[in-house]
Amino acid sequence: MPMPDLLIVGAGAAGLMAAGAACERGARVALLEHNPKGPGQKILITGKGRCNLTNNCDVPTFLTMVRHNPRFLYSALYAFPPAAAMELFERLGVPLKTERGRRVFPRSDRAADVLEALRRYAAGAELLHGSAKKLLIEDGRCMGVRTADGRELRAGAVLVATGGESYPSTGSDGSGYRLARQAGHTVTQPQPSLCSLVSPDLACRRMMGLSLRNVALTLLEDGRPVFHEQGEALFTHFGLSGPLVLSASTWIEDFARHDYVCEFDLKPALEEKTLYDRLTRDFAALGGHSAQGALEKLLPRSMRPVAVEKWGIDPATRAAQITREQKQALVTLCKHWQVPISGLGDLQHAVITAGGVACSQVDPKTMQSKLCPGLYFAGEVLDVDARTGGYNLQIAWATAQAAARGV
Repeated sequence: MPMPDLLIVGAGAAGLMAAGAACERGARVALLEHNPKGPGQKILITGKGRCNLTNNCDVPTFLTMVRHNPRFLYSALYAFPPAAAMELFERLGVPLKTERGRRVFPRSDRAADVLEALRRYAAGAELLHGSAKKLLIEDGRCMGVRTADGRELRAGAVLVATGGESYPSTGSDGSGYRLARQAGHTVTQPQPSLCSLVSPDLACRRMMGLSLRNVALTLLEDGRPVFHEQGEALFTHFGLSGPLVLSASTWIEDFARHDYVCEFDLKPALEEKTLYDRLTRDFAALGGHSAQGALEKLLPRSMRPVAVEKWGIDPATRAAQITREQKQALVTLCKHWQVPISGLGDLQHAVITAGGVACSQVDPKTMQSKLCPGLYFAGEVLDVDARTGGYNLQIAWATAQAAARGV
């Protein structure tokens, strides 16, 4: 093909969206992707394979859910808000539905349908296989890239849409940060976000593999609740994981300055008095059982010995001997089961990467570098991230559209 107007490095969510938007405007576009499995691999694992592709809210509400640099996204989101993304995917043949928390999914519950729609949208772009090793910068302007195998790919503009560093097997290996630094950009240290949490509580390892369903999780920062939601969580060999925990992780700011505790309500549907009355009936029916055995209707098997220890009762105590005060202590334990948190999980298994190319060095209307004309950025490679709920993919769509308009 003739020299493209736009060379996009990275054919993930932002790259495919930018390619489609640029092709719609009549630009000649080339997409450079290094993953041998093809474009958009990370899209396939988002939302547990269902792809929560945006959040059905207005822009002011959306901006409250952005953790870092929300003001930078103001222009891009108003130009391409969630409603525009929903309209586009419907036009591309993906019927949508809105679920709890305004989360938007394809009606089919198949992330593959979202990826196929994006590939159709970007079908006018030439797909090239390779890895960008270096930017071609001449007279202060970005003119293309040199690939790892020595090819020079020249273009009118280059868009870096390589993603972050999480799930490198999908292609997000942090290579975009190296390209940005070559052009003089500052890169904020990448950190895991929407990730598992590490706990010093050895009980987590004892309950490893135990999945808690329909529980409520409150994240306490110095004893003050900063997050509360109901859903699923998982005990692991290092601490906690699961959807609830990933959501809570985005509310953690600084372990050096704050103490964090995950507090579970194991029976959120029951008020304390109702739970107390239920325990009274259970213990009456299981009067001859040990304290641990009397918990068989209350807690999962692997949780019972841990609960007896935290409860502080003599394991030899029979259910019929359990006092009113001891029952009340068990109620309190079930409604306020605490797990101290000491760190974030590893970056490679985080859903997204926080940190990235400094937003102060990028034009928020066009996504063009302020340091190197002809160089653009979109998506997770930028230092913007949001809480769970479709917000991060919407950031990819909006910044990609802005970059395509800018080019």
